[in-house]
Amino acid sequence: MRKKVSMILVSLMMVSAFAACGNIDSSKDSSMNEVSAESTEDELEEAFSKKSSSEESSEEGDEESSNSLLTTANVTSDGMIDATDMFTDRDLEQTADLTSAEKYTLSDGEDITITSEGVYIISGQASEVTIYVEAGDEDKVQIVLDSATISNESRPAIYVKSADKVFVTTTDSDNTLEVTDAFETVDSSIDSKEETTNLDAVIFSKDDLVINGVGTLNISSSDNAVTSKDTLKITGSTINVSCTGSAFEAHDAIEVADGTINIASCNDGLHAENDEDDSVGYIYICGGTFNITASDDAIHATTIVQIDSSNMNLTGAECIEGTYIQINGGDITINASDDGINAASKSSEYTPTFEMNDGTLKITMGAGDTDGIDSNGNIYVNGGTIDVSGQSTFDYDGTAQYNGGTIIENGTETNTISNQMMGGGPGGGGFGGGKDGGFGGDDFGGPHGH
Repeated sequence: MRKKVSMILVSLMMVSAFAACGNIDSSKDSSMNEVSAESTEDELEEAFSKKSSSEESSEEGDEESSNSLLTTANVTSDGMIDATDMFTDRDLEQTADLTSAEKYTLSDGEDITITSEGVYIISGQASEVTIYVEAGDEDKVQIVLDSATISNESRPAIYVKSADKVFVTTTDSDNTLEVTDAFETVDSSIDSKEETTNLDAVIFSKDDLVINGVGTLNISSSDNAVTSKDTLKITGSTINVSCTGSAFEAHDAIEVADGTINIASCNDGLHAENDEDDSVGYIYICGGTFNITASDDAIHATTIVQIDSSNMNLTGAECIEGTYIQINGGDITINASDDGINAASKSSEYTPTFEMNDGTLKITMGAGDTDGIDSNGNIYVNGGTIDVSGQSTFDYDGTAQYNGGTIIENGTETNTISNQMMGGGPGGGGFGGGKDGGFGGDDFGGPHGH
């Protein structure tokens, strides 16, 4: 099996270029290395091959940043997701080059249509306005919000019909985008690419979308706040969201390097899912501050949720849900009424697994039939601190292994992983039995099954 590229080989120049997120501790327990490495090449190569090839082409031409890159640490290379080349310099640049920028002042009822690559400054206040992006498939468009306010009744404030990538960048200013009533449906006479398109987000993009900047973006929606039918990246800005649907939704992936994200009263906070393909839909977080209150899931992905570094306060029915959930760092506080963390059978590409390698995880569960950490497959604790309070702290159907770190159950420190419901008891067994006998094994396609 080919080994992943080690961060030791990353040069000082690349350290600067991709400075965004925290590294995983390379001194993990040897058993953890075995757990993480098994079948990783085949599964990830297939799951992310399309993404990698598209990233290579889309990143060509991204402007190199000069002075505003994040400089705290590196992206991860040895987790479930290799994020070494995930963020381009321009993704991480928080200020736009305004040398040749075009300026628009908002006016009531007057839409703005952008048809070519470039930087566009939007300012002023208006109602019933949509900024349309209808650029070429290789064009990169940067929309710079500079004290801009758009209030619509039933259509997006920003609608990206076509482009290679669109940046929504805030200046050091307050900006507000809102949709107050039910969203309209656009038919084929307006949008020739599809018979119908449900425009159900204040910022709606059919292509890659990046939100960055140094200012504040307030989004209020009667449904979703931000939707990308491709990949959504967040690398900056303070974003305040109030909605009834998902705050941030993407088909392929949500990738977060930095920013302050405050989400209130939404159904889901971050949601990555493609109804037609269960091999995509992951969430990668390596920085930023999150304060999320959701009526359903705070963070929801079909395939992988990987958290390498972040400060999180999550409140919801289920706070983190995905098939493979890997925590490699960060400070995460969870208050849940159903499952604090739920590794569920959502993707046929992976065995449901929760893996803790570093960081601090504090989970407080509500009363009743609730689980702090629930896995339909396996649980591996290799490092970090897990502090769980609730009637049921752990629940798993496959294998559980404690290899290091600190586990606190209802105030008592332990070195075992209890099993509250059906499964194999502390530290083993369950459905399939043994370390590699997790729920499904080879037939399920999970990373630990043989």
